[in-house]
Amino acid sequence: MSESGQQDGMEAANGRFDQAMARLDASVKNLNGRIRQLNRMEVDTQRLVTERARLATELDKAAARAKRLDDSAHDVSRRLVEAMETVREVLAK
Repeated sequence: MSESGQQDGMEAANGRFDQAMARLDASVKNLNGRIRQLNRMEVDTQRLVTERARLATELDKAAARAKRLDDSAHDVSRRLVEAMETVREVLAK
């Protein structure tokens, strides 16, 4: 093989190597971007899980308070009925 042929072969090999390195560099940058995106998604997911737990706790507290209010309203209603019956008995005498 002549020196000029070897030179052409080396230049072609260098060109293929440069293209391969450029593709590798692009792949690494793409992978880094995806890793950063995944990390952001994991942080967001953890934030949502924490928020969901907080909201579930608040909902449980609100449901318990609503139950207490409902029980109190029922007790007040029962006492009013008893008071009205007592007033009727007193008026009937």
